[in-house]
Amino acid sequence: MSMKLRLFDHNRNMAIYETVDIMRPMRPFKHPDAEDLTLERLLYALSDPVRLDIVRYLADVVQATCGELDGGRPKSSMSHHFRVLRDAGLVHTRNIGTTHMNSLRNDTLEERFPGLLQAILAQH
Repeated sequence: MSMKLRLFDHNRNMAIYETVDIMRPMRPFKHPDAEDLTLERLLYALSDPVRLDIVRYLADVVQATCGELDGGRPKSSMSHHFRVLRDAGLVHTRNIGTTHMNSLRNDTLEERFPGLLQAILAQH
């Protein structure tokens, strides 16, 4: 989307026309509430080695960008993995400009399934 702006010089006597591209803000991601998390969905999400690696990485940091977590994999594959992790309630993704920041939902998971995530992550 673009917009045409009319600007004036400091004396306000000369118009300058300039076209500016305006980016729409990205829609926020949807995340399930704690009471909507299911053990089946969580275990399914963690059954994939790529997703398990993402969760293990996020367990050691506060947050990480998708680029830090992609491991050289295609964006389409990583989008799918992040969607599965979000839908399971494991990961929270927020937009900062055009960057997606991901964090593990430790508190929510611990509230819903006490000790489960730590037990899974302890297995290497």
